[in-house]
Amino acid sequence: MATHLVWLRHDLRINDNLALHAACRDANARVLALYIATPGQWRQHDMAPKQAAFIHQSLKLLQVSLAERGIPLHYHQCDNFSDSVKALSDFCQQHDVDYLFYNYQYEINERQRDALAEKTLDARSVICQGFDDSLLLPPGSVRTGSNGMYKVFTPFSKAFVRRLQQGLPECVPAPKPRQGAPLQVGAPIPEFNYPAETFDADLFHPGEQAALQRLRHFSQQPITRYHSERDKPAVDSTSRLSVYLATGVLSPRQCLHRVLREHPDALEQGSALNWLNELIWREFYRNLMVAYPALCKHQPFIHWTKNVRWQKNETHFNAWKTGKTGYPIVDAAMRQMNQLGWMHNRLRMITASFLVKDLLIDWRDGERYFMQRLIDGDFAANNGGWQWAASTGTDAAPYFRIFNPTTQGERFDKQGDFIRCWLPELSAVPDSAIHQPQAWAKKNHKRLDYPEPIVEHKLARIKTLEAFEHARSAPEAAREEL
Repeated sequence: MATHLVWLRHDLRINDNLALHAACRDANARVLALYIATPGQWRQHDMAPKQAAFIHQSLKLLQVSLAERGIPLHYHQCDNFSDSVKALSDFCQQHDVDYLFYNYQYEINERQRDALAEKTLDARSVICQGFDDSLLLPPGSVRTGSNGMYKVFTPFSKAFVRRLQQGLPECVPAPKPRQGAPLQVGAPIPEFNYPAETFDADLFHPGEQAALQRLRHFSQQPITRYHSERDKPAVDSTSRLSVYLATGVLSPRQCLHRVLREHPDALEQGSALNWLNELIWREFYRNLMVAYPALCKHQPFIHWTKNVRWQKNETHFNAWKTGKTGYPIVDAAMRQMNQLGWMHNRLRMITASFLVKDLLIDWRDGERYFMQRLIDGDFAANNGGWQWAASTGTDAAPYFRIFNPTTQGERFDKQGDFIRCWLPELSAVPDSAIHQPQAWAKKNHKRLDYPEPIVEHKLARIKTLEAFEHARSAPEAAREEL
C-alpha cells in the first residue's frame, strides 16, 4: 500500500484543495497530512499575531474535517524553513511516505524552501508533485502579444477575463471518507510558539464552513451593491473574504464559481464583475512577484525611485501608527486596523498615501507595519498596494498624484460616521466640521482632546514632489524598472 502525504501550508481547507484531491485519487493509498509551523520564519516575515491566531483556530477545525475522512493531520513546529525541510524529510522516513503532494507558494523564500524539499526528498525516492492552487490561472499563463508579462493592470485584467470566458478553472470536490481508515483526529494541535492576539470572531469566524457561508451570503445581494458602496468605510459593503483567501481557507476558484452561479453574466458586466476584478488584482500581483523576484527583496519596481530621499522621523511615524496625525480619516483608519487587524480597502490607499506623500516616510516601513497588524496580511497584495500608493511599482499612481486626506475624508465619509466610530473624542463635532475639527474648535472656543495636523498638506505635497523630481533627474535614474 502506497503512503501519500499532503504538506499543508496556506491551503487550510478540504474543498477545492488540488494537492489534497490528488493525494486521495488512489482509493487504496494511505493518506496523511502534515502542517509544519515555523515561528522564526514568521517573525522574519512580520506575520501579524492576529493572523497566527486565526490560522491556529482554522487548523484545529481542519484537523477535525480531515479526521472525518480518515486522514490524520500531524503537526510539527520548528524555527525556520530550512528546519522545516529536515522535519518533512524525517516525517517521510518515519512514515514510509512514497508520494508528497503540496500546493505552490510564490514568494522567494517559499520557492527556495520547496526546491530544497524536492531535492532532499528525491534523494529518499519520495516522488513530489506540486500544484498551482492559490490562483485562478497559473502564473505566466496570461501574457502580452509579445509573450511578456503585463505591467499595467487594465490590459492584464481584460486578457485575464477573456481567458476565463474561454474556459473556467475547475473546482475539485472534498475527498470522500477513506474506506477502512479509522477516524483519527490525532494529537491536539498545541499553541504556536508565536505571539497571539485575539481577533473578532464575529467578523472573521475561523474555518472553512464560515468562509463558505460568508461567500454564499456576499454573492447573493451584497455583491450587487459593491460597485456603488465599496468606497464607503461606514457601510458594510465589502466581502471580508480576504483573510480566508490569504490563509487558504478559501480558494479563488470557489469565489469565481459561486459568483457565476448567482450572477451568470459576472464576466461580462455589472457590480459582480467589479468585485471579480479584485480577485484579478490578486492574480496580477502574484504574477508580478513570480516574474520579478526582486519584489520579494523590498526593491521598488521603478528603478529611479530608489533615489528618493525618505525622511526618518520617528515622531511622525509613531503618530501615523497610533492614529494621532490630526487628520481624522487617517487616524480612524489606523485605529480600525490596530484594533481589528483589518482595514477597509479605500482607507488602505488613503493611509498609505499619507505616510509616503505627506510624511515622506519610506513605503517599506508602512508595508512592514501593515503586515505586522493585518489579519489578512498577504505579501504580494500588500507589497503591490504599497508600491501603487508610493508610485514606485508597476501600474502605480503617478508620483504627482497625491491624495488630499481631508478631501478624501469628505468624499468617502461625508457625515463622518466612520470617523466618529473610531475617534470618540470627535463625537460632538458637527458633520460640517468633522474633517477639520481643529478649525471648528478654535472658532467656537471648544477644547478637543485631538491633535493638530502634524504636517500641512499643501506644503508636504510640494516637498514630496521636489523629492521625487530630484530622484528622477539623478544620473543613476536612467534605468526605469526592475
